[in-house]
Amino acid sequence: MILENRIPIKYFLEKIKWDLPIVTVFSTVIHFLSVYLSDHLDVPISIAAFLGTTIALILSFKLSQSYDRWWEARKIWGSIVNDSRSLVIQLKNFTSNKDPEAVKKIAYRQIAWSYALGKKLRKLEPCENLDQFINTDELKTARSFSNPPLTMLDSQSKEIADLHKNELINNFQQIQLDNTVVRMVASMGKAERIKNTVFPKTYRMTLHFSVYIFLVFLSFSLTGLHSLVEIPLLIVISIPFLLLEKVALSIQDPFENKPSDTAMTSIARTIEINIKELLGEDNIPDPIKSDTFYQL
Repeated sequence: MILENRIPIKYFLEKIKWDLPIVTVFSTVIHFLSVYLSDHLDVPISIAAFLGTTIALILSFKLSQSYDRWWEARKIWGSIVNDSRSLVIQLKNFTSNKDPEAVKKIAYRQIAWSYALGKKLRKLEPCENLDQFINTDELKTARSFSNPPLTMLDSQSKEIADLHKNELINNFQQIQLDNTVVRMVASMGKAERIKNTVFPKTYRMTLHFSVYIFLVFLSFSLTGLHSLVEIPLLIVISIPFLLLEKVALSIQDPFENKPSDTAMTSIARTIEINIKELLGEDNIPDPIKSDTFYQL
């Protein structure tokens, strides 16, 4: 997640490092072609202005759609935070602390699940560094499944059923706890839907192609300018379009382990802190702090 810290120019240049030389060569070729054809082809500046306005509108729509995907991902993880807190609060109060070890086991598994889900969405190893939250046997079992976070939620449901079987919670309380687990399953499914639904590539390619078409018409409209003026002007005009296109591309996929990602690791750390405080633990970790302009 991009923070309010100063964003280095290098970050923006990295996004268009391949587009700039392409646009430079393209603008140079188009300039000399427009000069060669200037006696036979006269393109009014209004056509280039109309194309530029059209591209800007399409680009704003693309940015809006991409941001909607990013914001939905952030809302999903907000729900995960709420449900994780609710699960532990319900367990503590429903059992009246008659079996604190069982409550702690479920609570720690919930912390592990939060970290595992974030890693899985980023296509990292989900069960890495989770041995401090769940035992070795359970960790080994989770690794044997294609979806370790789902396996952990299944274990949560089984533990809740055991609490009911041991008469530590009643029927109504079991239903409430199961509903909390079901909501987390739903949140996981929503996040996976965003992860697995690809934004149409043809839309991005068409938008990218339209920028070059715009540069062609603009160059033919500015044939009266010297090459030392027109070529840099074409490059400068294209940079905002290219940058905004790259920004839209980066935020449309909020689970790719990039600076624009949803801060899942930081959110999981918040969940860990909140749960351990609810349990009255002493080993409370510090929130994750970033020395850069983004936080994962």
